Amino acid sequence: MKKLTKLIAVIAAAAFTLTAFVSCGKKGNGNTIKFGTNAEFPPFEFISANGVIEQFDGIDMAIAKQIADDYKMGVKIENIEFDSLLIALQNGQLDAVIAGMTVTEERKLSVDFSIPYYTATQVIIVKEGSPIKSAADLDGKLTSVVQGYTGETCVSELGYKYESFKKGTECIMELVNGKCDAVVIDSATAQKYISDNPGLVIIEDNNVFAHEEYAIAVKKGNTVLLNKINASITKMLSEGKIAELGDKYCGN
Repeated sequence: MKKLTKLIAVIAAAAFTLTAFVSCGKKGNGNTIKFGTNAEFPPFEFISANGVIEQFDGIDMAIAKQIADDYKMGVKIENIEFDSLLIALQNGQLDAVIAGMTVTEERKLSVDFSIPYYTATQVIIVKEGSPIKSAADLDGKLTSVVQGYTGETCVSELGYKYESFKKGTECIMELVNGKCDAVVIDSATAQKYISDNPGLVIIEDNNVFAHEEYAIAVKKGNTVLLNKINASITKMLSEGKIAELGDKYCGN
């Protein structure tokens, strides 16, 4: 998988410090950060018997908890469909969205993003022995993608036939059961799925699928929360904590 980005240049330039915000809230006085996610995207967010925030587990959930802990605030997770997350954020139902969300120019028109904490790319999952060896080979085949994910955008822009599903697990089951020829999804999640499903392999095509950056979204103009989030991410990156989470959840 792609390594978690260190973002050294960003860290060096960041003007945020945790100490500037620590007095902004205490647990128990109603000061809670409500994060929205879609817990269908391992290793970033998924349901677990022993989650880091109630039943919610994964890299993103550990990051969300650390942000809240940094300011002695409570934390709550709202699990909703991915393509409804930014709408819920704009409507004031959420304070922030952390869901392996890629920063795009279109999304930046409606929300503000934190500094990125992870760099990924899209990959193709196929069965062993598949004739598909590159993105070009998806032409004339049926590809499964997750609705609203970057994979759907990529396959659509390529002009290839695809079917979208609500969950990555549904896409994988389509492939396993021979109902589609390939799945296009984010690299780290692909690694998790092939480790859980013997007989599947990953095909990379860096000439077609560019790198993308994950970040946390907040409502436009919410600079107070954005500054807190940026300060926490900067600190976690500089201390190597996010890289450690990658090793823990991705088995590196």
